[in-house]
Amino acid sequence: MIDISAFFKTRSKKAGMAPGTLMHVGERLEEQVTINRLDYAAGFCHRSTPATIDECLEVEKRGDMVWINIDGLHDVSVIEKLGSRFAIDHLSLEDILNTAQRPKLEDSGHYLLIVIKMLYFSEESGRVEVEQISIVLGSDFVLTFQESRGDVFGSVRERLLMGRGRIRKMGADYLVYAILDSVVDHYFIVLERLGEEISALEEKIVVNPTNDTLQALHQLRRELIFLGKSTWPMREVVSGLERSESNLVSEGLSRYLRDLYDHTVQIIDIIETYKDLVQGMMDLYMTSLSNKMNEIMKVLTVFASIFIPLTFVAGIYGMNFEHMPELSVPWAYPLLLFLMFLGAMAMLFFYRRKGWW
Repeated sequence: MIDISAFFKTRSKKAGMAPGTLMHVGERLEEQVTINRLDYAAGFCHRSTPATIDECLEVEKRGDMVWINIDGLHDVSVIEKLGSRFAIDHLSLEDILNTAQRPKLEDSGHYLLIVIKMLYFSEESGRVEVEQISIVLGSDFVLTFQESRGDVFGSVRERLLMGRGRIRKMGADYLVYAILDSVVDHYFIVLERLGEEISALEEKIVVNPTNDTLQALHQLRRELIFLGKSTWPMREVVSGLERSESNLVSEGLSRYLRDLYDHTVQIIDIIETYKDLVQGMMDLYMTSLSNKMNEIMKVLTVFASIFIPLTFVAGIYGMNFEHMPELSVPWAYPLLLFLMFLGAMAMLFFYRRKGWW
């Protein structure tokens, strides 16, 4: 399940501070910042893991492009030094440090800032993990910022290291496209998992609906709403890149971005379909509950209608009148019991014939 509460963090500690004040807003998920650097060109790729940001920035550029990935945002000095080296203004750095940021695209002239939500299924925890990814696209560099280790960029790194496809021959904008495409592809994996969960819950509702089933439906609905809020802005980001007039986005990238845009629209359609399914399942749950209650009331009504005439007869002969002719007849008591039993059986037979029970 997605931990939604992590994305409704309070920003009260930044209240009153000047715009552009650098402060990490989010959870500290790493003890230390991890830096990964990839320098590459058409026939070359080198991967390194500098121990410090100073060591990373002191390394001379070894190829046409460089991709620096930062895992851990709690050390503001690292982000500030990186921003100073690549001329990233403080307002953009503030957005990078705020992990509750809405997905967006900003054009700052010599660089583009892209903020998105990354989803992936963790086999260790058995739940869907959600993390903010901030991407800075420059003319010959790409910077990515994450709050914790672990991402969905393994295939992108492998293509770079192994020289597969056209990724080494293309510019930094194609690398950003590949990163976005990897994030979107994992949305499909997450939705597939949620689809399996919806199918399992549907079966439970039909067979034996319980309060736990209703709680699971409410949780699913909340998750789908959150996914929708993450995906709709993602579509805007991809559309903004496609329509961008920035020199950082080449014209040849348009067809790739259109394909990525179609994928985001498809994800939105799936989420909306899942929402309708969950709403229908909630209606089915309420209907099943109502039918179960109706069955219970039907049984109680049948028993009550049978015992009403029996109670009436017992009430008559329970009155303390002195002259009641039937009281002096020897067989009156067993006869009355027999007649009461016969009446009850006749009523049961009548209800059966009518299909009421």
